[in-house]
Amino acid sequence: MLAAVSGCGLLGGSSEDGSASDGGTSTAPGQVEKSKIKLGLLNILDVASVHIAIKKGYFKEEGLEIEPVIIQGGAAAIPGLISGSIDITFGNWVSYFAAESQGAAKDKGGLKLISDGYQAKSDMFVIVAAPDSGIKSPKDLDGKTIAINTYKNIAELTAKATLEANDVDPSKVKFKELGFPDMEAAVKNKSVDAAFMVEPFIARSHRGSGFTTVLDAASGPTNDIPIGGYATTGDFASKNPNSVAAFQRAMAKGQKEAQDRSVVEPVLQDYAKIDKDTATLVHFGEYPTSLEASRLQRVADLMLTYQLLKEKFDVTPMIVSGSAG
Repeated sequence: MLAAVSGCGLLGGSSEDGSASDGGTSTAPGQVEKSKIKLGLLNILDVASVHIAIKKGYFKEEGLEIEPVIIQGGAAAIPGLISGSIDITFGNWVSYFAAESQGAAKDKGGLKLISDGYQAKSDMFVIVAAPDSGIKSPKDLDGKTIAINTYKNIAELTAKATLEANDVDPSKVKFKELGFPDMEAAVKNKSVDAAFMVEPFIARSHRGSGFTTVLDAASGPTNDIPIGGYATTGDFASKNPNSVAAFQRAMAKGQKEAQDRSVVEPVLQDYAKIDKDTATLVHFGEYPTSLEASRLQRVADLMLTYQLLKEKFDVTPMIVSGSAG
């Protein structure tokens, strides 16, 4: 049975005889309850580990077939989890915590976090502007319109926190929802003043349109902030414990390999459709191999500060551990 943990739940590994070393159950390929997993993904650097795991056959070794379903953001994927059109999805922690606090998936056993995905480092989570925009510093964003991929997500949270840290009142900035692939054109045609981008869109806009970084949204109060990971519903996790455990083991391998840039760049060129030269310019974050409640709690606490949560929220009950290695 999958157990919630409050500390560090490793996302992979089992004993040589196939039994989980934490006393839970494990599975060999072929024993999964559901072999074809519809997985919500964005075409961004954050999910490179999934594509590595697919390419190297790690999911197949676990008896799983991954069917990618392209989403605009974590918030947009949650209705898909609830309806069952998506089994598991990548998303940002802010969207998950906000939805869970509102009971969005209450009838489906709530949202359960099953694998970490991505953590911020400098220069890979930024607000950019066109060279002719007159926006050269965070102060210049005062009163401006900034594109974000979905409202009330990790982008909005980190933007507000870092704007305030740079003496800009976040309430005077307007956010406009746009998909990442549409942001570069929107900045160029001035339908927005700036855009909150992730990789590979940052590198592409810098190289192709001469955009400049105005604000690093993973700095100061948001330095090294956890960004997102993989979730499902409580119902899916309870009905398909072997499938979830198999997914976790495959992801643990993908996450570990994604720490090697030379492995990620070719895969990024394939699924994100960027050229080799742009891939070499991409700024990387980190791919954690464990889910730690203490790290994710930092996100929830920051959400409370910026009114994205109405009351203090404990992330621990959402976390589902894998078999410890």
